[in-house]
Order: sequence, then structure tokens, then C-alpha cells
Amino acid sequence: MRAQNGVQSFAHRCRVYYEDTDAGGIVYYVNYLKFMERARTERLRELGFAQSQLVGENMLFVVHSSEARYHVPARLDDELLVTADVMELNRASLRFRQQVRRAADATLLCEGQFLVACVRADSLKPRALPPDLRAAFADASSPGTHQRAGD
Repeated sequence: MRAQNGVQSFAHRCRVYYEDTDAGGIVYYVNYLKFMERARTERLRELGFAQSQLVGENMLFVVHSSEARYHVPARLDDELLVTADVMELNRASLRFRQQVRRAADATLLCEGQFLVACVRADSLKPRALPPDLRAAFADASSPGTHQRAGD
């Protein structure tokens, strides 16, 4: 999937299962947050960092805040493309812009922003992103990504 600025955007493919839907046969609103969480995790994996590895290095990512806007419902068996693009890279946090689109026709279903904090696994206190992880996100981010030295 290509971002508007021409940089290759990350997209995670997933399928809507029965368990994702409500009694009306559409995706229950909170499940879009799960799809977006999985896309952020897969983005990390694509950059060479597994959550299990990071926990072993006393590091976790926690969602500080989220915002979601729902446009069109997804339905059972829809294939989805879920993006996870870093729009702001700070010393101890990342702000992601995410979209969920139907793969068949690229219809925008849901979009949101998530501020994800980097914390120590043992104390849940903020910690700086490790230099290699920070560099990987900086290299993979779009030219318009805002980077701040401190939080």
C-alpha cells in the first residue's frame, strides 16, 4: 500500500471472523482496536523486533491514548488491510496513524491515532526507545514524520 507522500506504507492483512462480529453481522467497534494493535505488533516484527524479545530486554509498549473514527462497517469474511504508520517519534513514545480498509475495494472503514509509550517492564516507568529500535522506526517512517528529542 502506498502512502500519499509516496513512501511505502506498512499494511497488515487480516480476515473478519465470526467472533469479530456482533448480532447484526458487522464488526463490533472495539475489534477495530484489536486489528490495529495487531498491525502495530506486526510492524515491529517487520522491523526485526518481536514483543517477546523486547520484554526480555525489560521493555514494553503501552497505549497511552487512542482515537478512532468509524466510517463504514466491515462484515464477516471481509479481508482487511490495516496500516500502522509512525507520524511522530519521540524519546519514549510513538504516535501511530492507522487505517482499516476493505482489501477488495480499498474502502476506508475505520481510522485512528494511537500514542504508544515505551516503558520498563519491571516498573512500568517511561524509558527511552533503544537506539536501534528508534533508528529502525526513523528509517521506516515517512519524510513528514515529526521527531522530538524529548518527551
